[in-house]
Amino acid sequence: MSQRQEAGRDVVMFEPDLTETTTVSRVVEFMQSGFIPTVFGFRRARYNQSHVASWQEIDLGQTRDGKYWRRLKALARAIPIIFQNRRYLRANCAFHARNLDQLCLALYARALFNPRAILVYEVVDIQPSFTTRGLLGMALRMIERICLRRIDLLIVSSPAFQQNYFSAIQRYRGEWLLVENKLRLATPISESKHRLERRPSRPPRSRWIIGYFGLIRGQATLELMVRLAKSLPDKIELRFRGVVTTVDHAWFRSAVAGTENIHYDGEYNNPADLAALYESVDFAWALDLEDIACNSRWLLPCRFYEAGFFGVPCLAVRGFEVGQLIDRLGVGWTFGEPLEESLNSFFQALDPRLYEERCRKLRACPVDTFAVGKGDSDLCRKLEQLAGKVPYRAPHLISGKPAENQRLTRPLKVD
Repeated sequence: MSQRQEAGRDVVMFEPDLTETTTVSRVVEFMQSGFIPTVFGFRRARYNQSHVASWQEIDLGQTRDGKYWRRLKALARAIPIIFQNRRYLRANCAFHARNLDQLCLALYARALFNPRAILVYEVVDIQPSFTTRGLLGMALRMIERICLRRIDLLIVSSPAFQQNYFSAIQRYRGEWLLVENKLRLATPISESKHRLERRPSRPPRSRWIIGYFGLIRGQATLELMVRLAKSLPDKIELRFRGVVTTVDHAWFRSAVAGTENIHYDGEYNNPADLAALYESVDFAWALDLEDIACNSRWLLPCRFYEAGFFGVPCLAVRGFEVGQLIDRLGVGWTFGEPLEESLNSFFQALDPRLYEERCRKLRACPVDTFAVGKGDSDLCRKLEQLAGKVPYRAPHLISGKPAENQRLTRPLKVD
């Protein structure tokens, strides 16, 4: 029997977007830890579209953000595709699902083809529709609550998600694990070179440059940024890169075109372009106002870890989860209400010496504050522990034919 068969290291992933960086990063994490992933997923045609996987993928079709009733149709169309590819489901020790619709598909697949597989549910955002008091919110919470009773492990990217939503609202009492949105390096931490140690001091220039990279979302967030740029034309410059979502696109294009100190340069490749992006700015914008009652208040965004790794201090809302972390570490600045007035006063009075002092403190942070190295995965260790309770079956063998396309990808390379 092969080492792979003995270890029981096959995992099936159900993902909302095959090319999204969160999906790619999780696949690489599994592979770096010796797991063999097969990814069932949709395409959203929005981000990182140039990515080509070298692992096994099953395309479930096209879907869109937030269009829940339309997504029901996409889920229905995915069921026959899953059935046609059931040979990939029968041998795996674990199913991993990100977001509720994917969890429903994973439950269907497990019930029909592999009832003893471990089921992991991962949540990186709690969408506003899950916390509203209307019929849609009640229905989504009820469906999720039913599904939660059938999982083996919940993964959250922020402890506030577990404390304020899954425990307090959904009454989830099962096992859970915190997996932060840290950068995943191609080498062990002990062998990697810390990028922020090489970050030069801020060169003299007339404006402070603020970067917002990734999913550009939240109308209230963008409106605050535009007002700030217009009120401080000689003090700050805003640079956007990524995909514009949950924002009026025509309004955003008009704001960029009509404001001299705002620039949008389109999408970028993650992680290949991260170093150049963060080395070009003085601050990373981490004030999220899209859902200030819940998700924005609770999340720990990817840009906090990216900016921290590359030595760029963050700007965040005081009292929000990311703001509390920034204040606890002393590696950025947080602001209270009224936000626009607080930010305006900050940039009017900011001393470059204070900025450099804060950057030195950021550079002194251990690298594992912001990144994890190759082979370092709490999730994979937990899966191995859970898999020990499940008898392992021969991998991907249907009528004696092995699965196709099981090449390993090269790991993400950041440093």
